[in-house]
Amino acid sequence: MRVIRFAFSLLLICLCCIPSAKSQSCSGMSLGRGASLNGFVPFPADNAWNQDISSAPVDSNSTAIINFIGASTPLHPDFGAGLYAGQTIGIPYVVVSATPLVSIHYTAYGSESDAGPMPVPPNAPIEGYPKPGNGDRHVLVLDRDNCWLYELYGAHLRSDGAWNVASSAVWDLLNDEQRPYTWTSADAAGLSVFAGLARYDEVASGQIQHALRFTLQHSETAFTPPASHWAGNSTNADAAPMGMRLRLKASFDITSYPPEAQVVLAALKKYGMIMADNGSSMYISGDPDDRWNNDDLGTLRQVPTSAFDVVQISPLYTPNNVPTGPLPVISSFKANPTTVSAGQPVTLSWKMTGASYFVVSPQGGAVRGNSLIVTPTATTVYTLYGTNAYGRSKRSVKVTVQ
Repeated sequence: MRVIRFAFSLLLICLCCIPSAKSQSCSGMSLGRGASLNGFVPFPADNAWNQDISSAPVDSNSTAIINFIGASTPLHPDFGAGLYAGQTIGIPYVVVSATPLVSIHYTAYGSESDAGPMPVPPNAPIEGYPKPGNGDRHVLVLDRDNCWLYELYGAHLRSDGAWNVASSAVWDLLNDEQRPYTWTSADAAGLSVFAGLARYDEVASGQIQHALRFTLQHSETAFTPPASHWAGNSTNADAAPMGMRLRLKASFDITSYPPEAQVVLAALKKYGMIMADNGSSMYISGDPDDRWNNDDLGTLRQVPTSAFDVVQISPLYTPNNVPTGPLPVISSFKANPTTVSAGQPVTLSWKMTGASYFVVSPQGGAVRGNSLIVTPTATTVYTLYGTNAYGRSKRSVKVTVQ
C-alpha cells in the first residue's frame, strides 16, 4: 500500500482545543518515542477496535478463507527489539506536547487525505529508522494536549521542516470516526495504524485492550467495516476483504506460551485482528522497542492460521454497493475582522452540520468546537474542511493584512 514551517511569531490559539474534562485522559500519557499511554485506550469503548468479539458469529465461508490464506501459514510478529537489515522492527510512534504546527505537502493521495498543518516534529521517528529506506515510512504522532492522532504514509522530512507525504489521516482519539467510504488513510484499508499496534507498554501491563492490525498477501476488491477502502489484488472468491477480522479460537491452548506471547494471544481471542493492508500473510503489527523479548515473541510463529476463525463479514461493500449519503453542510464560515494589521487577532467562526471532525488550513489544523483565533502576519485564505463517512465539504474566507 501504499510544511513550510510557519513563522512561529504567529500566535495561534484554538478556543475549542482547550482540553475538556473528558480529554484529560490523554494528559496522562507519557511523552516521547514509544511512550506509555499509561492505561489510556484510544477511541470510545464501542469503537470497532475496542469491541469484545469473543462471542461474535463465525462467517459461513470461514473455512474456505482460512484455506485460501493457507491453513498452515504461521502467525508472525512483525515487531520486536533491535534491528533487522539496519532497520528497527515495527511501526514507531511518538507522543508530543506543545509541538508547533507544520505544513504537509502531498505527493500521491492528497484528495483522500486531511489538510495540514499538523504537529509533526522534525525528529519524529519514521518507520524503519534509523534507515527508513523505501518502505511504507509511516509516521504516527499523538498530540497529548488536544487528544488527536496524526498518521502519515510515505513520509519524508523536508529541509525547511515541512513534510512530504503520500497520504495522511487525522483521528479524534475521543470519538468514533470513519474515513469516507472508498477513501484510504495512512493504511490501505482506511484504518488507523496506531489503533492496531501491539505496544510494549500495554503488553508489559498484562493486557492488550483492542484488536491488532495484520496483513495478507491477497485481498479482494471489497471492504467491510471498520475499513473504508480496498486495494484488491486477487479475483479469487475466497480472498479477504479489507477490514476482515480473524479471531483466535477459544479452544486454542495458550498456557504453554511465554508471558509476552500470552498477552498477544489473549487479545486475539477477545478482540481479534483486523486485515489492514496487503503484505506478508499473517504478519501482525507492533511498535519497535528494545524491551521486547524476541525469543518470547518468536513463539507466536507456532500458531497456524487454522487456529483462527473468520468473524462474520457483514456488511460487505464492493464497487457496486458503496453507501452514499449527504456531505457535511457548512452554513457559514466567517472571519472577524476581515482586514487587520499584522499581529492583530482574527476570530474564525463557523456553523456546520453533519461533520465528524473539522480541519482549518493553513493554520489551525484539527479542531473541535466552532471557532478559532489566529493572528496572521500576511494576507491569508483560510479554508475550513468538514468530513464525514460520505466525503468532505469545504469553504474559504480571506483575511487581508495591511
